[in-house]
Amino acid sequence: MDLEAVRTFVAVAEAGQFQEAAADLSITQQAVSKRIAGLERDLDVRLFIRTARGARLTIDGQAFLPHARELLRVAERADASVRPGRRALRIDVVNRRIVTAGLVQDFYRLRPEIELDVVTLDADVEGAIAAVEAGTIDATFHAVPPWQHLPEPIRAARVIDEPHQLLIGPRHPLADARAVAPGQLAGHRIRMPGLDARGEVAVYYDELAAAFGITIDVVGPVFGNEALLAEIAGSADLATLVGEGSRYLWPDSYDLRRIPVRDPAPVYPMSLIWRDDNPHPALIELRRYLDSRRRDSGRTDSGRTDAPESDVWVPKWEQRAAPRP
Repeated sequence: MDLEAVRTFVAVAEAGQFQEAAADLSITQQAVSKRIAGLERDLDVRLFIRTARGARLTIDGQAFLPHARELLRVAERADASVRPGRRALRIDVVNRRIVTAGLVQDFYRLRPEIELDVVTLDADVEGAIAAVEAGTIDATFHAVPPWQHLPEPIRAARVIDEPHQLLIGPRHPLADARAVAPGQLAGHRIRMPGLDARGEVAVYYDELAAAFGITIDVVGPVFGNEALLAEIAGSADLATLVGEGSRYLWPDSYDLRRIPVRDPAPVYPMSLIWRDDNPHPALIELRRYLDSRRRDSGRTDSGRTDAPESDVWVPKWEQRAAPRP
């Protein structure tokens, strides 16, 4: 069905005159007549009776009017669901428990009038870049090693440096420590089941483990975060690494502790990835917000750290990376 003809029908029905409808639609009266005639042929009914005072709906026209209005509303919603600037900003936060989800939520608290479609893609940086390039999502957060190819017009800017914390139970030997150095973790059981053996996350943790003599156990079935937390709570030697900005809940009886890892503080560098030719106004606002967060605070609840370089450990591939935009 021709939606322009349907829109013209509704305009005539509301105006009561072909001439006034033509003015409202910024087309000629002849064009209005042609559209209505075409619609009547398609429906095989007469929609209007012309009178000296204008146009009056027939019984069939009266029956069709509410459905015509609904057709136009559905078309408007369909258009708004995909058109940049009208649809919600579609952003991949990777995991709803980690710092990126909290950061985007902070942005939404500040700008609640901006519509967001928050998603989690099961993809490494290469897959996420492909999704941004294809327009499946507007932006994503990932570490971007310098060897990672960024096709035109993909852009990336480092926006988060997230420190680590050691998550342990009350019987762990380090349970009462105010902070631990990475070297102190050598010889302790660091459990991270389900850590992908490929991609930028695996590369980061491989380098972290090698740098400080840490053994990270990724073997075994994955029963979920809740099961891992319960296991840690009941263990005297088991621990895991979590991001400072990650969000986990557990029963008070677990008495779990989150111990900062410092001297140096390993940080996981994350970038916002987007298409440079994406005109969505909310994407521009999000980028401004992330820039301001990075610029205005030395250390925030987003997990960002601006400590002197000697106090921070980043992977060698990030140290060699070219200056970021």
